[in-house]
Amino acid sequence: MPYTRLVFLPLLLSAGLASAHSAPITIGIDPTFPPFEYTDSHGQLAGFDVELGKAICHKIERQCQFISLPFDSLIPALQARKFDMILSSLSINAERQKSIDFSVPLFTTPVYLVAAKSSHYLPNAASLKGKRVGVQQGSVFESYADKYWQPQGVTVVTYASPDQIYADLSAGRLDATLDDAVSASDAFLKKPQGADFALKGKEVKDPALFGQGTGIGFPKQGEEQLKKQINQAITDMYQDGSFKRLNQQWFSFDVSVHPQSG
Repeated sequence: MPYTRLVFLPLLLSAGLASAHSAPITIGIDPTFPPFEYTDSHGQLAGFDVELGKAICHKIERQCQFISLPFDSLIPALQARKFDMILSSLSINAERQKSIDFSVPLFTTPVYLVAAKSSHYLPNAASLKGKRVGVQQGSVFESYADKYWQPQGVTVVTYASPDQIYADLSAGRLDATLDDAVSASDAFLKKPQGADFALKGKEVKDPALFGQGTGIGFPKQGEEQLKKQINQAITDMYQDGSFKRLNQQWFSFDVSVHPQSG
């Protein structure tokens, strides 16, 4: 499977020459989901997940390589051992847990319908019947729309990336989209092309599909030691306040799923 981008992020290690010679951790990511993961104006990976990944790697004194792939290719590539783990706003749910393992939860954010301010659309099949709703291919948003809306006459249109969805939404080729509210606000609603659009109705909830937050994905077997180290690093970041500081750097609200210190 071809890689779209390989970014090497060297991390300065404060101790231990042995750690410096360890093989880097390879991390699958889809950088089309700002502010969590995206490519900046200099062609470098950036975003909350990227900084979180770097901080986790620093905690366990390892180096990181981020490997970019389309979102719906991440899990198959992980199963094929193309990289060690996935860190790409990946929701933990029962369906995905059949094929991969997860870390402890990282964070959680709300899901909303996005549509024109002037519309009366709400996040239910009756309101959206006969309409075109865009979703990212392979996402939990696609799973939700396919399960609850498509059988009731809603046309669900899949896209490789959110920016393609928002281009079609602003051009009138879509009536709405289902997305993470943080990403939708940052990538679309706060920009000129999103000025006439808004989050519509109430938060969309489905614990079975959306899970209890996002996590780092691991192969079903073979990475138990790494998973243990990553889980401890995540726990430590919550306890020492470093997750809280990173949260405050990127967001104006709390995305945590664990008790925090600091």
